[in-house]
Amino acid sequence: MSLLIKNGTVVTAIDEYEGDILVEGEKIAAIGKDLKVEADKVIDAKGMYVMPGGVDQHVHFSFEFNGTKVRGFETSNAAAVGGTTTVIEFVNQVKGKGLIDSIDDYRKENADGIAMVDYSFHGVITDPRPSVFDEIERLPEAGYPTVKLFMAYKGMFFHADDDVIANAMKKAKDVGVTIMVHAENADLIDLLQKECIEKGNVEPYYHAVSRPPMVEVEATERAINIAKLMDAPLYVVHVTTKGAVDAIIRAQNEGLPIYGETCTHYLLLDKSNLAKENFEGAKYVCSPALREKEDRDYLWNSIKNGWLNAVSSDHCGFDWKHQKHMGENDFRNIPNGAPGLENRFGLLWTYGVEEGKITKQQFVDLVSTTPAKNNGLGDCKGHIGVGYDADIVLYDPNQGSTISNETSLQGVDYNSFEGMEQKGKVDKVLLRGQLIVDDGKYIGEKGQGKFIKGKPFGLCYEGQNK
Repeated sequence: MSLLIKNGTVVTAIDEYEGDILVEGEKIAAIGKDLKVEADKVIDAKGMYVMPGGVDQHVHFSFEFNGTKVRGFETSNAAAVGGTTTVIEFVNQVKGKGLIDSIDDYRKENADGIAMVDYSFHGVITDPRPSVFDEIERLPEAGYPTVKLFMAYKGMFFHADDDVIANAMKKAKDVGVTIMVHAENADLIDLLQKECIEKGNVEPYYHAVSRPPMVEVEATERAINIAKLMDAPLYVVHVTTKGAVDAIIRAQNEGLPIYGETCTHYLLLDKSNLAKENFEGAKYVCSPALREKEDRDYLWNSIKNGWLNAVSSDHCGFDWKHQKHMGENDFRNIPNGAPGLENRFGLLWTYGVEEGKITKQQFVDLVSTTPAKNNGLGDCKGHIGVGYDADIVLYDPNQGSTISNETSLQGVDYNSFEGMEQKGKVDKVLLRGQLIVDDGKYIGEKGQGKFIKGKPFGLCYEGQNK
């Protein structure tokens, strides 16, 4: 089947132009001004921006915390209506099982035949046996070229000590696997949490008090030093504070291949949200914690100046009433994470592009192009170009909406951005040439998404040994 998108304004990470796009099957076949071709279907995109589908490199459809679990790929249509056509999910290694087998089994049971957008995976090492480190060498062949390690969460099954990070880097660097870290000092957090509880400070606000910026800064600097010692690239996920950004900048100025991302909620929310009454603050418990307004402003400068190269959602769909309330008498028991997959695209456009903080090209780069490159998908995702997958978003800048959980597809009982205004609207979305969103409504089918193998030597490696 062929499809012609006419009269739109094409926006990529590097340019903007008036043009038409011809799609044949799953791929972009031609781009030009006033294309004179016959097509089975024609979409008039006049007045709309035509952009590559979003790539969200940081989502959790399987995260478990204190015995409770988030909503899964059955809610991935939320990504589609939010302009995201590819998600990259974190999969925890099952104790006693290999890392590749853990991801393969998870994929078959939870994503294949269910996902409504395309998907790839990061592995999370939780059982660091010698055989698991050896297995890193085989990850690229399996299509899983990224591994995440948690420096936070002392006592949890996925916490990783420094030697685990070093050993993983040692194995990863020769085969092009990118090591990612959640950078927070677990020991200091444990100490500060206990101090809060001993003083009777059990409310959600003390989640942030017990995870101050310094615990993130220290861990970020330590992870960078480990990477430097191992002569390996490093990607720091969900960076939230000035000190951590500055550590990454210093490393980059030394020529080290150190990169990082931030997330929508760190750009738009702050520590005061955790102080909301009637346990509403629990809705905003995530790790690292929300920061001060000054950090938020610095993060906007960081994505504008290229110090951080992507904006993710860190989507983690726990319910408020039935799951977050587990921590009503002890903030340590509040499941960490919040939904955000559906609103990443529109919020970054509204509060970034529309308010002049970033350009349209930077927007595309942050939500689509660079996330694809970071994770070995840059040859097929994240760009509007001939030969690329026809993952395309038609965005109408003249419409708008107010975020409401009543219309959300995220499958949880609240929205972190409830009541915030969005300028513009995701009007239509194509997934590999198939129209899955029309007039802002999901019209695709369950299982329409497919697994996309990531390739090794992602963007981090382009900066190695410069």
